[in-house]
Amino acid sequence: MNAENSAKSNLKYDFLWAVTIGAALTIMLIPPMADRYQWMNTNFPYMTAFLKFMLLAPMGELLARRIRTGEWKVPSYIIARALVWGFLGMVIALAFQLFSGGVIAAIEKGFLPQSESALLNAFMISAIMNVIFAPVMMAFHRFTDTFFDLWYEGTSPTLNMIVEKIDWGQFFSVVIAKTIPFFWIPAHTITFLLPSEYRVMMAAVLSIALGMILALAKRNG
Repeated sequence: MNAENSAKSNLKYDFLWAVTIGAALTIMLIPPMADRYQWMNTNFPYMTAFLKFMLLAPMGELLARRIRTGEWKVPSYIIARALVWGFLGMVIALAFQLFSGGVIAAIEKGFLPQSESALLNAFMISAIMNVIFAPVMMAFHRFTDTFFDLWYEGTSPTLNMIVEKIDWGQFFSVVIAKTIPFFWIPAHTITFLLPSEYRVMMAAVLSIALGMILALAKRNG
């Protein structure tokens, strides 16, 4: 009976998860909400990025836990983690602007190959951003993630404790060496092929994947 109740509960939360994601995508894609979303994203880019990542990236983490354990488990520190995701969302929004504009400027000045191919230009933006920026961002996320894990265990985390707790070998062999070249560079190549007004939508979808991938890649937690 307990197993049956657990299965029903999981199905209910599966449905709620899907509805939440569907509602978020509806707001970004279907008028008139889509028009308001675009207005907010244009006029308040940092606030929109914060809210978007704060809400959507933890959804990816929750799905990762569901896949890994077979049940929906919400971390007790989910609010703190969501706030960290919101901060990362603002940083990612800025990085999109810096690297897209910077790579185009470098192409125009001859620092990178001149090309009429939109695909090649998008690939260069994606590759440079993910090689330079992504490892730092992902390491910061792993650091804060480990901090909350240790804090929840009842300890007062120190810098040395956090550094020693992180499995850096797994971080570099999986998160850096596999997800960046095989997922993030291709995914962001597609992102930078899109018109600028649709890149934020793609970033929202990828934020779910980012939360899920980082959660699945983490062995401790």
